Amino acid sequence: MATVIGNGFVAYDFTVYGFSAAIIGRLFFPAHDATASLLLSLATFGAGFVMRPLGAVLIGRYADRRGREAGMRLSIALMAAGTWLIACLPTHAAIGASATVLIVFARLLQGLAAGGEIGPASALLMESVRYERRCFIVSWRGASQGAAACVAALVGACTSALLTPDQLMQWGWRVPFVIGGMIAPLGWFLRRMPGEIATLKARPARTPLSIVLREHARPLACGILMMAAPSSSIYIAVLYMPSYLTHTLHRPATISFLIASLSGFVILVVTPVVALAADRLMSRKTLQYASLMAALATAYPAFRALTQGAPDALALVLILLYVAISLNNAGAGSVLMLEAFPKHRRAASLSVIYTFGVVIFGGFSPLAVAWLIGATGNPMTPAWYLLAANCVTLVALSHFPERSPNLRRACA
Repeated sequence: MATVIGNGFVAYDFTVYGFSAAIIGRLFFPAHDATASLLLSLATFGAGFVMRPLGAVLIGRYADRRGREAGMRLSIALMAAGTWLIACLPTHAAIGASATVLIVFARLLQGLAAGGEIGPASALLMESVRYERRCFIVSWRGASQGAAACVAALVGACTSALLTPDQLMQWGWRVPFVIGGMIAPLGWFLRRMPGEIATLKARPARTPLSIVLREHARPLACGILMMAAPSSSIYIAVLYMPSYLTHTLHRPATISFLIASLSGFVILVVTPVVALAADRLMSRKTLQYASLMAALATAYPAFRALTQGAPDALALVLILLYVAISLNNAGAGSVLMLEAFPKHRRAASLSVIYTFGVVIFGGFSPLAVAWLIGATGNPMTPAWYLLAANCVTLVALSHFPERSPNLRRACA
């Protein structure tokens, strides 16, 4: 519970920026038009991902040496610091260019924290249970991210509905960050509680990063490419969706936030259910193949209907359907990757896979999609991006080395 709740707090604090991108763009990146301000704000959202690989290496290796809980406490403390900085930061109108510099710094700090969270959290969850329950337990790390997106979108929807546009511009946009800053200490406190099983303590020996890269080059490379579909799907279909629906398709802001919130709820509910089924199968890849093929079949029709003026109710169903299909393998996918590495390298290795994959394929995807829409005028750009990402993941999954069930049990 401490692992999952803390991971949810970290995910909320990092992703809530995306739901306020349009307002932050106008307040901290004043430009000649709204599109330019939004692009600059989304670039700062993506800048947080630049630091994630560094956080993955530093915090992941720290967790492998000092213990999973120690690494997770460090990540949540850094995330809280970055969130409070954004919540209290004066705007460009008050302090000029310093505001722009400081908000970028805050995002970099959040990126450092988020980069070191996934590996230690996933490794601790997997190592805490017997082999037959691994996918289900690890899936709650992904489910907590869905819960975080759900809460972040709900907060955004409530502030948009309850406050006037002037109130949102003056102080309302800070409310989601204040909430994140207030709940983060609870996650840090939970992770201070003793309880990490003695047999799960990481080995104290240090392994040079060059050796890890040399000895595990194939699973690291394939794992990074496997992140193309899930990372682009979460950042386009969930986190970028409010901006896409309001700025590009001119849908009401409240409806847009509701769709993002329900998408997070779908992830929370569907992910553990699919993981239960994955635990019953011989191969960790079976359900991942099925999910990728279904996502390839639904991405284009879903966005085609959205751009053709589908009613809000139908738009909601289409987006939720794609999210349920494409973002349900956090359990099987993470366990497949963790089982490919020895115990004393799991946290750092998964952190590297996750963060590099997200940086390459997910973090800047809202910026890339928004820029391409502006350059080409084609609102179907998100669909083409998602189709390409799913193809990359499908090929990488087919080449990822998978151990036999007996060998996986022996190496547990």
